Amino acid sequence: MNWNSLGEFLQMGGYGLYVWGSFGMCAVVLAVESWGIAQRRKALRELPLDDLDDRNDLNERPLHEA
Repeated sequence: MNWNSLGEFLQMGGYGLYVWGSFGMCAVVLAVESWGIAQRRKALRELPLDDLDDRNDLNERPLHEA
């Protein structure tokens, strides 16, 4: 397509709201996911490590145990 002005480019032939809304929602989802990952990493770093030191054999502890 050939746009003669910035306004025509932003309107995208009448589909601008859909196109730019989709880009906006994608950016929001990526930002929220990145924030969530950062929060989970921070929480994992704050967990005490001495719980693992109490057991000598890793087979005593089920994998699903928190």
